[in-house]
This record gives sequence, C-alpha cells and structure tokens, in this order.
Amino acid sequence: MTKVRIYELAKELGVSSKELIDVLFNEFGIKAKNHMSVIESEDADLIKELYEEKNDSEDEEVVNPKDGKKNIKNSKDGKKADKPQMVKNQTNAAKKNVDEEEIIIEMEDTITVKEFSDKLKKPYAEVIKELMLVGVMASVNQEIDINTAEKVAEKFNALIAQKEEGNNEEELDDIEQEDNDGLEKRPPIVTVMGHVDHGKTSLLDAIRKSKVTSTEAGGITQHIGAYTVQLNDEKITFLDTPGHEAFTSMRARGAQITDIVILVVAADDGIMPQTKEAISHCKAANVPIIVAINKMDKVSANPDRVKQELTEYELIPEDWGGNTICVPVSAHTKEGIDELLEMVVLTSEMLELKADPKRSGKGTVVEAKLDKGRGPVATLLVQNGTLRTGDSIIVGSTYGRIRAMFDDKGKKIKSAGPSIPVEILGLSEVPEAGDKFNVVKDEKTARIMAEKRREKDREQRLHSSHKVSLEDLYNQIQEGTVRELDIIVKADVQGSVEAVKQSFEKLSTDSVKVRVIHGGVGAINETDVILATASTAIIIGFNVRPDGKASELAEKENVDIKTYRVIYDAIEDIKKAMVGLLEPEYKEVVQGTAEVRQTYKVSNIGTVAGCYVLNGKITRNSKLRVIRDGIVIFESEIASLKRFKDDVKEAATGYECGIMVENFNDIKEGDLLEAYIIEEIKPQTL
Repeated sequence: MTKVRIYELAKELGVSSKELIDVLFNEFGIKAKNHMSVIESEDADLIKELYEEKNDSEDEEVVNPKDGKKNIKNSKDGKKADKPQMVKNQTNAAKKNVDEEEIIIEMEDTITVKEFSDKLKKPYAEVIKELMLVGVMASVNQEIDINTAEKVAEKFNALIAQKEEGNNEEELDDIEQEDNDGLEKRPPIVTVMGHVDHGKTSLLDAIRKSKVTSTEAGGITQHIGAYTVQLNDEKITFLDTPGHEAFTSMRARGAQITDIVILVVAADDGIMPQTKEAISHCKAANVPIIVAINKMDKVSANPDRVKQELTEYELIPEDWGGNTICVPVSAHTKEGIDELLEMVVLTSEMLELKADPKRSGKGTVVEAKLDKGRGPVATLLVQNGTLRTGDSIIVGSTYGRIRAMFDDKGKKIKSAGPSIPVEILGLSEVPEAGDKFNVVKDEKTARIMAEKRREKDREQRLHSSHKVSLEDLYNQIQEGTVRELDIIVKADVQGSVEAVKQSFEKLSTDSVKVRVIHGGVGAINETDVILATASTAIIIGFNVRPDGKASELAEKENVDIKTYRVIYDAIEDIKKAMVGLLEPEYKEVVQGTAEVRQTYKVSNIGTVAGCYVLNGKITRNSKLRVIRDGIVIFESEIASLKRFKDDVKEAATGYECGIMVENFNDIKEGDLLEAYIIEEIKPQTL
C-alpha cells in the first residue's frame, strides 16, 4: 500500500499543510505531527473527495453580502453570475498564505548555506543571521544538518523535505537495455579451481608463460589473482583461486563472478574434498565446467579413473555421452594447453557473452591491500561498462576517485572495458574483497553513500568480554566463564582476512562460539590491542607482525597475540584450545629488533646490513625474520654478526652492528630484523 506525505497532498489540493493537518484531525481523527508525516493513499483519496464536494457546493451558490440573494456562478443559460466581493478577498488571502508557506526544499542529510539560501530565495547574510540566532556559526560554503535547516526554514515559512534513504542506492541498479543495440561481445572470465597441489597455478603459468608459484609462500596460492591472456584475436581473463578448504569463501566469490570454470584434477590423484567443494560452488552459481585432467606426463596418470569419479557428481564426459568437456593436459610438458584454450573460446561463444561498454563501470573487488607508498590498492574486475581514470566510485562502504589505473602487467592505462581486471589507486580505505563497485556522478555522492553504509555496519557491531588466551581457554570453558571466543584477525591482504574469518567461525560448538569481531590489513598496531583489551579478544596475525608499541601494550594489558605463516597451524591451535588439547612444546622468545640503516654489497659474499639495535639484543645463534612495512617477507638465520671488523656473539641495545642474513640479499634500508629463539617448554597438563 502506497503512502503520501502531508506537504505533497496539500500542494496538490492548493491548501496549507497546517489547514490539511486540522482537517485530518477534525474530519477523520488522524493525528499528523508535521508536514513530513505520511498517510495511507486510501485516506488521501477520501480527503480529495471531501475537497471536491466542498468546491462543487461553492460553485453552485454563493450568498451576496449586500442583498442576501444567491448568485449562481455557472447558470444553465451560460451567463456568468457576479462574483461576491467577500469571497474574492477570502480566496486571494488564502492563495497568498499558500504561496508564502509552501516553499518546499528537498535536501539530504546536509546542505551548504549557499545552496540553502538559493532555495529559500533569500540573501546569504539574512540566512547566516538566522543561523546565528539558533546558535550555529556557519559561513556560506559550510554545511548544516537537516535539524538546523528545519529551524531556519520555519523563520522563512518554508518546509524541509528530506530525500528518501536509498534513492542513491536505487540509482546504482541501472535498468539493463532491452534491445541489443548497445551490447557488444566481451571476453570470458575464467576461474581455475581444484584441490591444493593439483597444479592450478602451474597450469596458469604454462598459459601465461610466467612464474607465479615462486612468489607464494610454500608454493601454495593464498590470494586471488586476475590475469588477462591474449589468444589469437581473443582475450581471456583468468582468476586464480586457492585450493585449500580454508579459502572456500574465496572460491565461492570466484564462482559468482565468473563465466566458465576450469576444474583442475590431477590424473594421478583423482577427486579430492576441495574438488567436491569447487563442483558445488559451480553448480550453485550455474557456471559451465571444463575439466582439465592435469599431470598427464606422470607414469601413474589414470584419466579414466578421473572420468569415472566425475560421473558420481553428475559430470558426464563428452566421450562418454555427456556434455562435460574433459581435456587431458600437462602443465609441465605443455601438452593439451592449446586444446584447453580452444574449448574455453568455444564455450564462451556458445554462451554469447555480451556487455555494454558505453555505460558507467560496475563490477567486483578481486583483491585489496594497503601499500605504504601508494595507499589503498584494489584489484577490480569490470563486469559491465567502462571504468576510466578520474571516475568517482563507491566500493562497499568505502569510496574514492580513481587517480591511476594499471593492467595486470603493471602498465598504466586510462580505461578498462568489460571483463578486464585492473589495479586502481585513489580509494579512501582498503575495501573488502568481494565488494561490489559502481561509478557514481561525483565524489560527494560516493562519500554520502559510503557514510550511510558504514553507519549501518556500525549499528550491527556489538561485542562483549572476558580475558582469555589460547593456553587457558579450555579451563575457562569448563568453569563456565567463557561462552564466546572473540578473535581479531590481521593479515597481509584482504582476501586472507576473509578466508581466516570464515575458517574460525566454522569452529563454533555448543560450548563456545567463535566470533571474529574485527579483520584488517597490515601490521598489528596499538588500535588492535586496545580493541582486544576492551573486548577481551585474542589477536591472530597471518603473515604480519606486531609493531614495537603494540607488543609493549599487549604485554602490559595481558593481550594474547599469536602469529602464523600457514593458516593450517592457526586453525589447528584454535581447535586444540577449544577441546582442551593445546599442549605447546616450543615457545618463541623475541630477543631484540634491529633497524637497517645502510646496506653494503660485498662481491662473492652478498649483502651486509648495517644495523642499529633498537631494543633487546641480537645474538649470533638467533633465528631472524625480515620485516618490511609490518609484513614478514623472509625468515632465516644469522649468517654473520660483526662489530666493526670483529665477529661478536651479541649486539645490545643502542649499538651498531653488521648482519648478514642466511640465503637473503634483498635487504633494504628501513627494514626491521627481528631476532628470536625457540625455547622448549614442558607440556602443560590440563
């Protein structure tokens, strides 16, 4: 049922809002607070009928005050009766009152004094004077809120009508063109899925003829990447998603934004648990699947066994009478790569993938991170329209204006059409991986929309409290003091944050609920420790370390910080803590931190880091991790520790020393070298 505002109905009937409010109360018993109140459309129709009847009766007869006779306004013989002077004066007075009162000013949450004055049709000085009388000091270009605007509007017999929330959101949902005139063929978006270590990234390497695996910790892909490949005259966009079960959410996101999925199955291993999950995601998203049976160069390869297992999931190979394309490939020998790409192109032609490059750009965030030199950096996949440098965009609950845009090869570009992945600079904050982005008319609109979304998110964030650590979690559960385990997750990239959050929340049981109260990108800082103190949470760091102030504050406030390089270890520790099986055998003890002030390259030896010991001490037998911008980039041991030309056993706080890192020469000025040792401790009895 639709609703009508009082001021809109009053304007339609040609009466003042005050008069209409009185009529509503006297005739219908409806109480309306002010001109912004709403009434049902059925009541509005009854009021219109009432005024029509009233007008009809006035048209039929009017008493002349001079002789008391009735004058017919519209007589049957067509002669116009004399208009009584009293009625004319009353009508003019009412019309004057309506004109004075019904100045309707539509505004959002805020409006500038200049714009407000223009809409009131009053001089700026007069409006500023009235603002001062209500206790607001504002210049011409400053903004005032809606409450202040209403107070001032009353002085000028004007009404404030706030724009409905969600109007901007509705504008984002553009109506697609009904005809196909503006639609053009676009490249297919292909996601590579499968079980861990079945050769997904190696297969992409073979296609792109470049190495990606070498840059990943342990050879496992832990972030989503997007790449564009040129095949003859056709372009294909690939999304490389991790295979471990912890990244289920990342694979699900890939299935939602992709057109075709290449499901990689090892010919010597067959269908595995994460392969099953990938199939489920593809089916839920109704995405066509091309199966790449990899590792055909191995002696133990058995493609028929893979095809047999595929039939159990309703994926019948084409050569067995079904419609699932299966291509035997080998990332190592490049066997079957060309045929696989031909199948991708053929499938995309059958899907008739089209988009409108002339409309404003929209799409999805593939990955996002915080870069110390460039600020928030986001990898976007344009799904429709064209994204251009200088566009104002809203991305989830953040916004910005695109300052620079780069393609997947790092080349600076000015625009990107449908199905093209780009890296952009210019956002106000790091967005969430998987957020939708839209181009809007200007940065102000984007900011207002982002603030509204943030406000909604803020309202949903509530948490509660007990001091807890992994070591004593089980005891506190048994005592009944813990019912919820709050965790703060910090990681090097946004995709990892989401994956770790998803994994932890799945660990909830009847005894204890695991809740991730915050997730962010970058080093663990003081703000994280303060939040953990307030909510009694554990801080989990994935590929990041706490900075110096955060470590000191955590020790002072007794906040538990755990850091991990591999997600399996973090999940396993939380599991063991929840069931009371956490029995640590080794403990890491940080000895000290040194800052690299200068580097020296020595031929035939390597790079020597000239360091200043900031705190603690650096010992010759310490293990070492290299930290750059709060992120651990390498872990090793000390190859050499010297003061001047002499080898020394240790270097204390405030001293300078020369350090060589075992098997690592890419040391830069400003890096931090954190020395630590692993101490064996006795198992804890629960």
